[in-house]
Amino acid sequence: MNSLKKVWVVPQLSRLSSSAPEFVNRNPRNLERMRIARKPDGYHLDNPGKKYWHKLFLIATNRTVTAQVVHFLNGPVIEAKTSEWCLRKQLYSITDTCAYIGLGKVFAQRCLESGITEMYSDLTPIKGGKLEKFLDEIVNGGIKLEEMEVYKKPNPWDMHRPEKPWEVTEE
Repeated sequence: MNSLKKVWVVPQLSRLSSSAPEFVNRNPRNLERMRIARKPDGYHLDNPGKKYWHKLFLIATNRTVTAQVVHFLNGPVIEAKTSEWCLRKQLYSITDTCAYIGLGKVFAQRCLESGITEMYSDLTPIKGGKLEKFLDEIVNGGIKLEEMEVYKKPNPWDMHRPEKPWEVTEE
């Protein structure tokens, strides 16, 4: 009997490194995460302005409540509604205070799962109201309701230089 041996071909490391010399991040929102992407300024007469990457919108109607994260360029990114089956089955009413609290929890979880941890919000809650409880649940879920400023490269002679957001320092 003739015994056959399997031959494994191992690619050479030099050939692999020449095809991909360095890592290239093709995430379209990478510059926003590093805080070096441009924020649109809008016009100076705009009220409340349009200086954000992601903005929180809350749309309340007589029948349902909808929370959205809207990207300034691409439109709605994440959405949660109290009329969704999974939320509606857990609620007595889809427009009461418990609905706002449950919507805040689900919305914060969806934002974290998609990688959005900070967004701009111009909502002004009333003390002890439904909107305040909704915003509290979002903050308790780990979402910041303000976006960091765009990193501006300092001059070499500047006394105070901000830390570069893309560098990680060990402590």
